Amino acid sequence: MKTNLESFKGQLIQEVNQEILMEYTENVASEIRLSGTEEELRAFYYVKAKLEEFGLATELTLNDAYISLPGQAELKVNGQSIPAITHSMAVSTDETGLEGEIVYLGKSVFADFEKSPVSGKIALMDGLAIPGAVLSTQQAGAKAIIFINAEYTHEMIVSPVWGNPTPDSYKDLPVIPVVSVNFHDGQKIKEIVKNKAECRGWLKSKVDTKWMKIPTLTADIPVNSDQDHYVLFSGHIDSWHYGVMDNGTANATMLEVARILAKNKSNLRRSLKLAFWSGHSHGRYAGSALYCDEHWEDLHEKCVLHINIDSVGGKGATILTEANCMAETRDMAKRSIKELTGDDFEGSRFGRAGDQSFWGAGVPSLFMGLSEQPQSNNPASEAFSQLFGAGKAGGFGWWWHTTEDTLDKISPENLARDCQIYLSIVYEACSTEVLPVNQLAAVEELETFIKDYQRKTNGHLNFSVTVHRIEELKKILTEFGSLVESALSNKQITQVNKTFKDLSKILVTLNYVKGDRFQHDAALKQHPIPLLANCEKLADIEVGSHEYHLVLTELKRNLNKVNYSFLEAIRTVKYAVEQMKN
Repeated sequence: MKTNLESFKGQLIQEVNQEILMEYTENVASEIRLSGTEEELRAFYYVKAKLEEFGLATELTLNDAYISLPGQAELKVNGQSIPAITHSMAVSTDETGLEGEIVYLGKSVFADFEKSPVSGKIALMDGLAIPGAVLSTQQAGAKAIIFINAEYTHEMIVSPVWGNPTPDSYKDLPVIPVVSVNFHDGQKIKEIVKNKAECRGWLKSKVDTKWMKIPTLTADIPVNSDQDHYVLFSGHIDSWHYGVMDNGTANATMLEVARILAKNKSNLRRSLKLAFWSGHSHGRYAGSALYCDEHWEDLHEKCVLHINIDSVGGKGATILTEANCMAETRDMAKRSIKELTGDDFEGSRFGRAGDQSFWGAGVPSLFMGLSEQPQSNNPASEAFSQLFGAGKAGGFGWWWHTTEDTLDKISPENLARDCQIYLSIVYEACSTEVLPVNQLAAVEELETFIKDYQRKTNGHLNFSVTVHRIEELKKILTEFGSLVESALSNKQITQVNKTFKDLSKILVTLNYVKGDRFQHDAALKQHPIPLLANCEKLADIEVGSHEYHLVLTELKRNLNKVNYSFLEAIRTVKYAVEQMKN
């Protein structure tokens, strides 16, 4: 039997209007929206006006951000001109350009610099221009990189520095020029490299990188019942080219969710904060990182969930099972997707990408994108697989980050479907008495990672305390869960939600944060429980060697931090159980 909330949610979902969604999309994506430009600001003003039309109070601020806009690129291979683009945060050449021997390294994710030395040479690699490949290749001494993309060249940002750089992170910005060519031209270059005794390349590029003012727009749907907690729903407005899918449709979805919930806010228990970012594409998530820097404590104390949206509604986007989630937020997605489409959502672990700037503040996250293309054997699908990781999906579409991200790539039906899913999840997150975050699932996921690290260290690191505390935490969480399922007073509901929020502060950072929680980890591959990532390294080091002792010492100290985090979590839940029983 459906509850009143479930019935009301079903009524809300029927309010999603396909024509209105397309109208919003066309308006937001009517111009190219590079970060910090007048065209982008006009899109922000359009969204702001719509939110105010729905009766919401808005705030538009301009903030300093380190933004990089790629300009022209020229490339010649043995004197033959090849069309190319350059990338955000890559280095400009001087007016004479740069010349060198071209060395082919294969797929960027598997580059072997010992087998194919690149010092003083131009590296040629298959794949998208991603920061990890750029960093490792420049560390190997390459003077420039040429990436071979798919049928079209894909715009990218090649810096691993998350948000604005600091004195420490500034040195991690790229120091060499980077360009990309399409698949067809890339094959021609590979043939030249293969058949010539020496293949010479010349390239010239211009990238405009500087501090600029970028906008951030927020709006709130406030409630009366739980004013201390809110759900954050965010997406970026800046774009590559017209960016109709990335991110016009996402902005339209946010507007439609805001329109519907603003009219029906009486059933909301938690406030909804909508946030629209700039600097996503040209500043490595500068907008969301800036917001975290300015509002860290508010996010830490009051934000109970971050729902992100990117690149929805694409034609042919039939895969709804692979989107990013945390173990503790998977159930929310699973319920809504099953109810609305019949698909069984599995989800995939977040990588260090998207506007996921709030993990240090201990905020659990759900989604970056949602719907994806089926896998195929075309170059674009293969490139996306390298970028996003192998799975059942083939990325957002071959037009992603290209000149072809235009209105004809959108399916109005898919856009309405995706909007209904987001509306369903946002409404659930804001309306249920008990916050729908499964902390036991988070602990069970952490347990699998701990056991994997324990196996890899082969007894050289003592995990006995860790294992014992995980078992204790699971036991007390199970008891707490039984209490939560009973009839609760308002005071008990408040206690439950505070406990879930406090656990997130511990578990999210433990599972996803490598460094200082007030900083932002680099946009590079990151292992689960990053503090223990060197367990894999320890397994490959000669026991008793100097390096072995160095790594083991670091791991012992980090394991102390992990163990204490679990102790804090146990104390948090024990206290809540005691309060619930009194």
